[in-house]
Amino acid sequence: MNNLKELINYNLHPLDNLEYINQCKEEIMSNSILILNHFLTKECLDALISEAIQLEEKAFYCSQNHTILLNKYDPTKDKDDPLNIEVKSDKGCVPHDLLDKKSKLNIIYNSKIFKNFLKEVLNLNNLYPYSDPLSSINYNYYKKNQQLGWHFDNASFAITLMIQSADSGGEFEYVSKGRDYNKNYIDKLFIKKILENCIKVNKINADPGTLVLFYGRNYLHRVTPNSSDKSRILITLNYNEEEGTQLSENARLTFFGRIS
Repeated sequence: MNNLKELINYNLHPLDNLEYINQCKEEIMSNSILILNHFLTKECLDALISEAIQLEEKAFYCSQNHTILLNKYDPTKDKDDPLNIEVKSDKGCVPHDLLDKKSKLNIIYNSKIFKNFLKEVLNLNNLYPYSDPLSSINYNYYKKNQQLGWHFDNASFAITLMIQSADSGGEFEYVSKGRDYNKNYIDKLFIKKILENCIKVNKINADPGTLVLFYGRNYLHRVTPNSSDKSRILITLNYNEEEGTQLSENARLTFFGRIS
């Protein structure tokens, strides 16, 4: 507990307080996104920025074209089908095994209090780390002109920590309708208007130290191109509801350049 209180602003975010947990749960159920500003203490944020900068030279950079469902373009299908239109994603990534075992991220990630908070707020029965050594905690870097194209997540939820914002660009954008995963429904006309920039979207400018929980399976979202020389740095905290899950070898090769 003492270690966690040194890392997280407990006055603002008492993770083991039932009233606070219920408040967070109601917000994400209503909006499918939960933004917890000033989640990290200044000391913790400074340490993570330092760690991120030290590790940046070890990041593996990849660039790929994909559809909003994270598939490849299919030449046998209509090229104007919004589910077959390609967008671009490119970023750098540092895998979990390059973090120091004493990293403050490992303390937060493995904390029973933090995991119980996530389970309650996200209404999950269990949370497990990835069984491969690369995928549980990742530093993500968006250099100038790099971006994350429009897409729906394959996972039901995403947990991120903003560490460093770009001076311009690098904004998180999303829309709150267009898909119902459980009913296998996608509003193609609406999605096409988004891809053609015909609809105003929601924007988040998360300050460094902000924790964001997001249901990205139903909400189309992206990160706009970084238009500054300052890298946008984001941490993803990746869990599974089932024990023993690994990121696929193809995904590990794509994002980390290796499988182990």
